[in-house]
Amino acid sequence: MAAMVLAATRLLRGSGSWGRSRLRFGAPAYRQFSSGGAYPSVPLSSPLPGVPKPVFATVDGQEKFETKVTTLENGLRVASQNKFGQFCTVGILINSGSRYEAKYLSGIAHFLEKLAFSSTDRFGSKDEILLTLEKHGGICDCQTSRDTTMYAVSADSKGLDTVVGLLADVVLHPRLTDEEIELARMAVRFELEDLSMRPDPEPLLTEMIHELERDMSSVSLGPTPFPELTHIMIGLESCSFLEGDFLPFAVLNMMMGGGGSFSAGGPGKGMFTRLYLNVLNRHHWMYNATSYHHSYEDTGLLCIHASADPRQVREMVEIITREFVLMAGTVDVVELERAKTQLTSMLMMNLEARPVIFEDVGRQVLATRSRKLPHELCALIRDVKPEDVKRVASAMLRRKPAVAALGDLSDLPAYEHVQAALANKDGRLPRTYRLFR
Repeated sequence: MAAMVLAATRLLRGSGSWGRSRLRFGAPAYRQFSSGGAYPSVPLSSPLPGVPKPVFATVDGQEKFETKVTTLENGLRVASQNKFGQFCTVGILINSGSRYEAKYLSGIAHFLEKLAFSSTDRFGSKDEILLTLEKHGGICDCQTSRDTTMYAVSADSKGLDTVVGLLADVVLHPRLTDEEIELARMAVRFELEDLSMRPDPEPLLTEMIHELERDMSSVSLGPTPFPELTHIMIGLESCSFLEGDFLPFAVLNMMMGGGGSFSAGGPGKGMFTRLYLNVLNRHHWMYNATSYHHSYEDTGLLCIHASADPRQVREMVEIITREFVLMAGTVDVVELERAKTQLTSMLMMNLEARPVIFEDVGRQVLATRSRKLPHELCALIRDVKPEDVKRVASAMLRRKPAVAALGDLSDLPAYEHVQAALANKDGRLPRTYRLFR
């Protein structure tokens, strides 16, 4: 207490160098830790005097960013790439997913995702695996999609050997005990219940329309726990990500854009896309209109999801078919450049994260045995012309559509009418007349 009183007395009296500088008459002293206070006359565009010249990391050409692909004697391909930092991400990608499941006992890929990083021949439980990873500051994850299964670990680079051995054991020697399978079953059941209670039906519609493509059928109809809205998704076959038309389709999808009627954000979120300007801004009763593009090794699907009151289902379907037909029409240069810029921006921002780079490297090498660098992809995006977009859209419209719907479907147009509307130049549904409603 006495020391605190003594320190306060010194401050009030101005004893010490700090106190004298504060009480001396004349120009005030500048604090050395303030923002620019120590150098009041130096502009921000000039280097500060007396500060050592910074040394920045340099890269000689693009070779430092290139992905090296090595094929081992057993046929395993190893893709590696340098990344600044003391941590690394390593994983195993398998060219298999839910698309390759049999009709009976479907959902195996989902189970494998939940069973990943459980007990193995070397590790008695998941806790042992997690404790091993924690010694190297590591985290693990497993994701399954329609065409890929991915096991990944991020950890300190010094523990790379341990992580690789752990990954090999997790993938090749899982125990799959009855207790672990039952826990996975509970997790899957909970996720399915949660999915059925979500107000956003887009995951269900996407699954339904992919099921149509796999079974070569045309229409999938189903109820919804939210009957106040009717949801519809119309899809047309696009192309594989191995084809040259993949990027024109990606630009077309970005040009369509869309979202919900209460979407937050500005132009960067797609406020100037076609589905915003032509649909949501003009038809206040439309709750949602969003474009999606799914692409795989052998095919692709471009679809539009829309939601509205059940009494306006027919009008909603006609608006969407009209937008599909307009894809093959005139492409404005300004909207095309905006879509290409937005696609490039999303690509580069996503590739800032190390796990995203890992997934990009893995998926490209898995599909094409090599990897296109970001600057190569950006150059290909810039080369997309209006005639490219018009050409791929025209070819897409000649294919058979798939339709998925949820909710009150009493006024849903027949599939043949939807197909006829997509074949018409104006995208209008055939007129129907009813004596009684």
